[in-house]
Amino acid sequence: MSKGKNKTAKRITRKQMTAMLESLFGCHPTEKYELKDIFRILNLDTHPSKMLCMEVLDDLLQEDIIAEKPRYTYGLKLQSQRLEGIFNRKANGKNTFTPDEGGQPILIAERNSLHAMDGDRVKVSMMARRRNHVREGQVTEIVKRADRQFVGRVEVSRDLAFLLTEDRTLANDILIPRHNLRGAKNGDKVIVKIVEWPSHAKNPIGRVVEVLGQSGENETEMHAILAEFGLPYKYPQQVEDAANRISDQIPEEEIRRREDMRDVMTFTIDPRDAKDFDDAISIRKVSTRMWEVGVHIADVSHYVTEGSIIDREAQKRGTSVYLVDRTIPMLPERLCNNICSLRPDEDKLTYSVIFLMDEQAVVKDWHLAKTVTRSNRRFIYEEVQQVLEAHGEASPEDYDNPGDHVDPERPEYEPAEHFATELITLNRMAKHLRQRRFQNGAVDFDRQETRFDIDAEGKPLGVYFKVAKDANKLVEEFMLLANRTVAESIGKVGKNKTPKVFVYRIHDQPDQEKLMKLSEFVVKFGLRLKPTGSTSAVSQSINKMLHEAKKTKAQNLIEMVTLRAMMKAKYSTENIGHYGLAFDYYTHFTSPIRRYPDLMVHRLLYRYAEGGRSVMKSKWEEQCEHASAMEQTAALAERASIKYKEVEFMQDRIGQEYDGTISGVTEYGLYVEINENKCEGFVPLRDLDDDYYEFDERNYCLWGRRYHNRYSLGDEVRIKIASANLERKQLNFALVK
Repeated sequence: MSKGKNKTAKRITRKQMTAMLESLFGCHPTEKYELKDIFRILNLDTHPSKMLCMEVLDDLLQEDIIAEKPRYTYGLKLQSQRLEGIFNRKANGKNTFTPDEGGQPILIAERNSLHAMDGDRVKVSMMARRRNHVREGQVTEIVKRADRQFVGRVEVSRDLAFLLTEDRTLANDILIPRHNLRGAKNGDKVIVKIVEWPSHAKNPIGRVVEVLGQSGENETEMHAILAEFGLPYKYPQQVEDAANRISDQIPEEEIRRREDMRDVMTFTIDPRDAKDFDDAISIRKVSTRMWEVGVHIADVSHYVTEGSIIDREAQKRGTSVYLVDRTIPMLPERLCNNICSLRPDEDKLTYSVIFLMDEQAVVKDWHLAKTVTRSNRRFIYEEVQQVLEAHGEASPEDYDNPGDHVDPERPEYEPAEHFATELITLNRMAKHLRQRRFQNGAVDFDRQETRFDIDAEGKPLGVYFKVAKDANKLVEEFMLLANRTVAESIGKVGKNKTPKVFVYRIHDQPDQEKLMKLSEFVVKFGLRLKPTGSTSAVSQSINKMLHEAKKTKAQNLIEMVTLRAMMKAKYSTENIGHYGLAFDYYTHFTSPIRRYPDLMVHRLLYRYAEGGRSVMKSKWEEQCEHASAMEQTAALAERASIKYKEVEFMQDRIGQEYDGTISGVTEYGLYVEINENKCEGFVPLRDLDDDYYEFDERNYCLWGRRYHNRYSLGDEVRIKIASANLERKQLNFALVK
């Protein structure tokens, strides 16, 4: 029966598939269907039939017959001639409009844009559709201007000045009258705001709102990256003043209100350059096979009260930002590096999850408490790793990873012996927690991160890779356990009971289409991935594929492509679980110094522990959305700073040759990642002059019509550094024949 159905599905033509889908939507005009439901209703159970279905759905979207909202959820399109939504400006003049009601973006030609700016809320009138053409609209009203600023280099002449910006949303430079320069000199990096764009003018008119400094200077360029993404690089003075008024002394009455854990062995484990220690771990033996393990988190909510000037600034920032050479903290330095930071040999106010566990890390009991703690020791990851390796407790793969390793046979090596028993016990427990997590279906992403050695002026001297070893994983597992436990305490309620409003960290399942494309991609490397099945079966298949990928030269590339197939994690009051971690309930509780949602979680936990009523869901959901958006913005800024340092590092190596791997294929050319240092550059299509190349998007490759040369994602190539453009943060490579 099953085989017969498969054969039938394979024989479905595009015309038949179109008729089936049009019938489904036409017979149920008010219904919306998720992709997996469409597969089930139409009995599509083979890979080719599912791929054909997705192609036809794309056709129906382009033809405006159906709409897609949310993503991969489809319904019949309800037509309207007047729409409201967001304007998206493009440098090539092919602007688009995203309607509030969802569906495909609508083309807005420059002549019909009313000079709307990227991100503006606009009203659009639909134009009559021409056969075989994409639908177009024209802006009839700008409802609300986006608060956009532009960063670039100012070019000053005798009578006027222009801002030269790499912002891809502007086709023309911004004209700046001399009286609006605010003292900026030729070559300065500045922040500019558009004040006017006359209907007859080609260029918008702007004014300088801040001068960042001379182009090319490290301080200027890092500030420019932050400004480019709308991120602050300094604290308002009134916020600093408010922080300076906070006492660093803990009153005795506050200590009496808390569980006193200062006599329990406690330590922090952090990177070498960390200054904000927001988590510590304590451990003490309570019986032959039982341990008390405490996860202690800085009690930021005690010092930062809701609605205060410090709180409003922290909420606006959403997160600390980590550029290559600096941290832009969410909280003023007096709080994040001093009062709240769990520094050694200092009494600190903490919010703690305290577990009673056996040696297999099975939690027998736990409780949440406001505590006062005192860290006995500040460890860096390398020190803990040395202790584990010296006692033969590290994982075998840790000895194969880059970095210095301890020889357990060297008698002269004396680690911190009075902490060794506790560190080894915690490491063994962490391995049990990790093993169970993967057995339950967690996805094993273990990617290397690029880091730079930089001098006092911020110039990159070398590249190294941050690898997560057992010391890192020890901390990670106990933080995950604490986050999951407090989320369950609020979200997991009895039958017919409604949980109180809470902030969850959620991660949706990967979409079917991306998994299918990933499955097709990894086959090229001799790997297999099962894109369909139960959640657990798919995640186990992903893990198996990632494990096998470690044996290939394309490991980094495969991990990157797999990561792109995943949905992005975000914050929400609607809990759907965390796919990547295989947790039904998860939140962020462990880093309130650097993440605002953790501070929100602390406040909710304390409110509910004191018997408080549930908070207003809409208000907290709005804060979750803002925090998620700021997290993404911070990640983009961090990547931009890494890209800048890559270009700066390679600009002294023009003409040198390297082995690389093709990491991206577009219609414009190839992206290649250098194997030795992971710096990525671009090979323009115009430089591939040995043939006429076409772009095969489905197979991630460029292929030559005449000689059939093929450049595919993951191919090994030899490149030469052709140019390095710091202004554009771009490396250009040339293929070595």
